[in-house]
Formats: sequence, structure tokens, C-alpha cells
Amino acid sequence: MDLVTFIIEYLFTIQAFLLIFVVVVLKGSIKFVPQNRAWIIERFGKYQSTKEAGLNFILPFIDRVAADRSLKEQAVDVPSQSAITKDNISLIVDGVLYFRVLDPYKATYGVDDYIFAVTQLAQTTMRSELGKMELDKTFEERDLLNTNIVAAINSASDPWGIQVLRYEIKDIVPPNSVMEAMEAQMKAERVKRAQILESEGDRQAAINVAEGKKQAQVLAAEAEKAEQILRAEGEAKAIIAVADAQAEALRKVGEAANTDEGQKAIQLDLATKAIAAKEAIAKESSVVLLPDNGTDASSLVAQGMSIINSLNKKQG
Repeated sequence: MDLVTFIIEYLFTIQAFLLIFVVVVLKGSIKFVPQNRAWIIERFGKYQSTKEAGLNFILPFIDRVAADRSLKEQAVDVPSQSAITKDNISLIVDGVLYFRVLDPYKATYGVDDYIFAVTQLAQTTMRSELGKMELDKTFEERDLLNTNIVAAINSASDPWGIQVLRYEIKDIVPPNSVMEAMEAQMKAERVKRAQILESEGDRQAAINVAEGKKQAQVLAAEAEKAEQILRAEGEAKAIIAVADAQAEALRKVGEAANTDEGQKAIQLDLATKAIAAKEAIAKESSVVLLPDNGTDASSLVAQGMSIINSLNKKQG
């Protein structure tokens, strides 16, 4: 009974050992790689494969995970450093570098520490690019500077399996003397702009005043012209009205004179005028000669007409 018990216990021990061994082997052979990560597998110290996200199997005790590389975009702070521009101005510049691993194999075996390497490359490239530009351009063309730095880093970091997505300059600090000169320049520029705006305002105001005076003169001239035209038209109408009235009066006189009563009225009027003419002559001269037939009405009329004609000639 003791022997049987010993054998049973021994068998259970072997089974337990085998079970534990199988569990350990399975645990060591099954690998779950997280999303956006890549594992570099080495077999006997030599590169064997790259395991991507998901369920993967390796040989336990033979294969090992040599490196765990993140495929996400990474941001690395580039320390501030001194750089000299094309016009020999010393600047303190810092930035941020954004990159990601494209090839985990190259990032593992192409360089010892790809983060340190790409940071150093960004610093040297930034110094080189700043040396090609003048101080004013570094502030005005910062986007172009960032683009040039990214292009230069990508061409150099290709053997490392690294892709630089973008580079952003955080701050550019020139010397104090340059800062003071820039502030003075900006102040002068603001004063210049204010003067230009003020002069433009004065110029526009003068133009508006001149235009107003010109318009007023034009309107006054047009008003005077219209007044003269209206006055002339009124005078012309008045002359025409007078002429029409005179013509109408003469027409009526002629119509009346064409009758017996009209002839008598004319003779009476002429006689009256003849008498008035003789009175005028009498006032001018003390001697008045009258014809024998001065009492005849027709004679008086003829004499009156003669006297009136002589007076008209004297007055002319």
C-alpha cells in the first residue's frame, strides 16, 4: 500500500511538473503586442523577425524580445542653443521636434539611441539653416525655416528608419542690443504710419473741401444761368405781349377808322391836336399866322397835320 501510494504520488508529481512546464512554455511562446507598437525578436542574439500588433508566437528560451518600439508620433524638446545668422547676429533658439518610427529594424540596429540622434541632428541642422538667413528673415520666414529643417533632417535620418513630421521653433531670443534697436525701429515705423495716416486724412479733407466749393460754384453758376434764361424769357414774352397789344390796338383803330363815325372821330382828334399845336407855337413865338379859311374843319385838320409835322422835324 505504501508502494502504490508512492507511485501514485510520483506520477502526480511528474504530471504537475509537466503541466507547469507546458504553462511556462505557452506563456513564453505567446506574445500579445499592443497597438501601434513593434517588437524586435532575436534568436540566439541574431535578428529573427518583427512582431506587430496582435497575437504572435515565438520559441521560448530561444527567441527573446530585443526591443520594443513605439510607432506613434513622438514629440521631443530640442534644448535651446546659440546660433549665428548670416549677418553675424547671435541668437538663442529652441524648438520642438515631432517624428515617428517608420522602420523598427533600422531604428534598433541603425543607431544606438535614435531619440538622442535625431535631437542632435535637429540642433545642428537648425544652426546650419539659421546661418543661411539674416536676422529679419528668421522672424518673417519662420515657416520656411521649419520646412527646411524638416527636409534636411529627413534626408539624414533615413538610415535610422525615422520620419520627421515637423519642426516648430518655440522661441528666438536676440541680444539685448538688437532687441532695443528692433523696438526703436518698430516705434519709428508706428510713428511713420501715424503721420502717413494723418497726412492722408488732411489730404482727403482738403480734397473734400475743394470739391464742395467747386460743386457750390457750379450750382451757383447753373442757378444764375437759369435765372438769366428765365428773365430773358420773361422779357421776351413781355415784349411780345406789348407788341401783340399794340397790334391789336392798331387793328381795332383801323377797323374803327374804316367807318363814318371813325372818320369823324379822327378829324376831331386831329383838330384837337392842331389846336394844341398852335398853342405850343404860340408859346414859342409871339406871332402866329392863320389862313383865311382857318375856321374850316378840314382846313384846321390839314393845318394841324402840317404844324405837327413841322414840330416833329424841329424835335428831330
